[in-house]
Amino acid sequence: MALGLTACGGDSDSVDSKTIKLVAADYGDKASNASKVYWNQVKKEFEKAHKGYKVDVQVINWNEIDKSVKNMIQAGDEPDLLQTGGYADKVADDLLYKADEVMSAKTRENLIPTFAKAGEVDGTQYGIPWVSSSRVMFYNKDVFKKAGVKAPPKTWDELAAAAKKIKDKKAAETPYALPLGPEETQGETMMWELGNGGGYTDADGKYTLDSAQNVETFEWLKTNLVKPGLTYANPASTDRKTAFADFAGGKVGMLNGHPSLIQMAKGGDVDYGVAPIPGKEGPLESTLGVADWMMAFKDGGAEKEGVKKFLDFTYSKKMLAFDEMYNLMPVTQDALKTMQSNGEHKDLEPFFEVLPEAKFYPLGDTSWDLVSAEIKKTGGKAVVDDPKQVLGDLQKKAESAAADAK
Repeated sequence: MALGLTACGGDSDSVDSKTIKLVAADYGDKASNASKVYWNQVKKEFEKAHKGYKVDVQVINWNEIDKSVKNMIQAGDEPDLLQTGGYADKVADDLLYKADEVMSAKTRENLIPTFAKAGEVDGTQYGIPWVSSSRVMFYNKDVFKKAGVKAPPKTWDELAAAAKKIKDKKAAETPYALPLGPEETQGETMMWELGNGGGYTDADGKYTLDSAQNVETFEWLKTNLVKPGLTYANPASTDRKTAFADFAGGKVGMLNGHPSLIQMAKGGDVDYGVAPIPGKEGPLESTLGVADWMMAFKDGGAEKEGVKKFLDFTYSKKMLAFDEMYNLMPVTQDALKTMQSNGEHKDLEPFFEVLPEAKFYPLGDTSWDLVSAEIKKTGGKAVVDDPKQVLGDLQKKAESAAADAK
């Protein structure tokens, strides 16, 4: 539900360097769990602990937040803090503080290192991770039993063999759900490429979309899953939301998923299991990680010391409350430790295990948004057309976007 709600804050007549303006995305789907509920409590507790400071919070739904923030920036009315889905474009426009300018060393050291590093541009951290997600393979236990699949696959060949059994026994409509449609092509693609030593960039950060490993990965998918009819007839036009809904409806044997699929599966009475994502030779050692971000604007208006106090307060005292409010994965080490040990998040344990070693999109590359959009448009065609040509065309566009961003 797009709520677009605004929390109470200091009125416009009293806004000064002691007033911290925060714009945040709404993770709720109804009034009772709207993010304004969380931020109102943070505001109340912070103002009580830090006399003289005020917090002005505006909570905007995901469909509108990027457009709203863009309008704020164009009007010269930047917030002091923004919590949303990406940060690199703001770095390119020289709008943001470095993380070490607005967070204490103690607070920064509490961030899970892989997520903190994902917030870097050219070795300097600007993006401050807010919440995270990691990926594992989900499988339908009843489908496996009906098909005679005794254990979740660990390798690609085992996955193909299991999918063939499911098809032969007609245990599920779609043995393996391969969503390479425009919703999240870049996610499913990266998970498969990681399983073959590939990915989007090399150690120097240069794009490698058409590497030999990546071409081989798509050749395997085309030959072993698509052509034998072990997945959707046209993965390039099938979105993740369709695959998730099919799994929750008992129509899918296996697929890669993130924590939100847990509740969907339970809602559909699917007896599911999870396992590490299979790779070419064995399970992925590093799975895909995704994060949302907090960032601090240099021209927001509040004094830098106040912004620092607010971030230190929020990240040291209130992160666990947000993570548990939405059953999301943490980005701070203390929240991760608590959620792993308090016995209230058993369903998230497999995601916790792979979280610290997660791999990310090249988020710090200011050309990534353009490259990601191109992958979403045409990347899925690599499993039905010539993988080398499809990935080669994407590589040329990525190199052009990277050159323009410099």
